[in-house]
Amino acid sequence: MTHLTQDGAPDWRDSKRYLWLLALAVPTLPFQAGALAGLTGLSVFWWWGPFFAFVLVPILDLVTGRDSANPPEAVMKALEDDRYYRWCTYLYLPLQFGALVWACSLWAHGALSPAGDLGLTATTGVVAGVAINTAHELGHKRERVERRLSRMALAQSCYGHFYVEHNHGHHIRVATPEDPASSRMGESFWRFLPRTVLGSVRSAWRLEQRRLSRRGRPVWSGHNDVLSAWAITVALYGGLGAVFGWGVLPYLALQGALGFCLLETVNYLEHYGLLRRRRPDGRYERVAPQHSWNSNNTISNLFLFQLQRHSDHHANPLRRYQTLRHFDEAPQLPSGYATMIVLAWFPPLWRRVMDPRLLAHYSGDARRANLCPALRGRQVTSAEGSPGGAPGRA
Repeated sequence: MTHLTQDGAPDWRDSKRYLWLLALAVPTLPFQAGALAGLTGLSVFWWWGPFFAFVLVPILDLVTGRDSANPPEAVMKALEDDRYYRWCTYLYLPLQFGALVWACSLWAHGALSPAGDLGLTATTGVVAGVAINTAHELGHKRERVERRLSRMALAQSCYGHFYVEHNHGHHIRVATPEDPASSRMGESFWRFLPRTVLGSVRSAWRLEQRRLSRRGRPVWSGHNDVLSAWAITVALYGGLGAVFGWGVLPYLALQGALGFCLLETVNYLEHYGLLRRRRPDGRYERVAPQHSWNSNNTISNLFLFQLQRHSDHHANPLRRYQTLRHFDEAPQLPSGYATMIVLAWFPPLWRRVMDPRLLAHYSGDARRANLCPALRGRQVTSAEGSPGGAPGRA
């Protein structure tokens, strides 16, 4: 709520100021799992991470509801400059790597059953996936320390090229057929996954190749941000293998893969089927709120540093999470990311929920959406006989 002080300045307080610290519960999930397993004697609690992310958080989203309130414009600068919010993201990293080292010690000493080892791997993978979101928040900032922390946070998931491709590729091509990180209507997550993983690697490499070529530097050098990011992962995995034994490497590889698959599921739902129109000069229109799916579910936003206010992020990539705004014109997801991630893994359910919403966003005209090639071909054929219309299943 906003009141005016005696001098006419807005007396506004962030009601969620200390609730942002809840995000730091995520990197402690392995410790939580260990404590629960120790207290109860039940090894099923090593799977606490997936339960927390995909069962508990959706329930909390349902119970707590949504918050679409925006900070008043007059407090934006002070809110951006408040370093407390930066420390909420900085603190993720020591907790993240502390949990990873502890997990390696358990894998190395054979303290758990095979099911417990896999559960701990899945829980650690949730930490790695959300760490990419923390890296995303840090990587968009101008401060050198935040950019370095971003690259470090990506090391656990072996997804350091995201630092290059997301900032210089995805943000340029978002909501277009050329963007490997923008999913298309009719494209299941399982078809999107290999396309976006391979496409993002290729895109990052080409972007670095072009950047270094302009500067007259060789692509195979320490100046290559993709290679240097991957080198951090090699050093991390190598160091953990040297300390705890090379037997931890399969667990590290699996948790890293789970982490980046979680990130790509988020990419899948953020721009599903949304399309920017081409202007008469052949360029795409400017990115606007209607080119990202949004959600104001309170709990998911607290755990994800308000990633779900994605439209404002694309309009203002340098804006910090605490100042991101809700737009009424942005298409809204029916629930928070935690729920929608699970839905994306089941394509028939996803299409039943999301395709009608996407078509409603385009007033029933599927030709205005970003269609997968099969549906695009059907629409070209049907357009010769009748305008618009909903596409069939691909």
